[in-house]
Formats: sequence, structure tokens, C-alpha cells
Amino acid sequence: MQLFPCPFCGPRDETEFHYGGDAGNARPDGTQVPIDRWANYLYLRTNPKGTTREIWVHMTCGEFFVMDRDTVTHKVLSSAALGGERAA
Repeated sequence: MQLFPCPFCGPRDETEFHYGGDAGNARPDGTQVPIDRWANYLYLRTNPKGTTREIWVHMTCGEFFVMDRDTVTHKVLSSAALGGERAA
């Protein structure tokens, strides 16, 4: 079991969280978006080894936040509310 730090509720069991995607993967804007750009947005990921920045949602409180974690060690480096509030 791993504890994830929710910026709103504090440390909680990982089963209370749902992965929301890579932070910084901006959705294309507009109705005239080429198909290859939509495909890149939906399916292409960098899948880095090491530190990554991700969007997560705490299903208990329903809040979305950004979490920095190491994909090799699974260590959580930091978490922050989308507004900037920090948690350990």
C-alpha cells in the first residue's frame, strides 16, 4: 500500500485516487483541429523514466491536483492543488 498526499485531506491510501493524465497535455482548442493533432493529444505519451508531473483526483473529496512522483521508485515528491497550495 502507498500513501498519496491529497492537498485538501492529507495522506490517504492510493486506492482513493484516480489518475487523470499527464500534466501539461493541453487539449487542442477549436473545431478545425486536424486528425493527427487529436490523435497526438489522445494517444501519444512521453512515458518518462524518473520524475514525472501528473494530474490526479482524490475520489473521496473530488478535488483535482498535480503530483510530482518518480516512476521508478514510486516515491511521491510533492503534490499541489491546481491553485498552487502545497502539500508534502
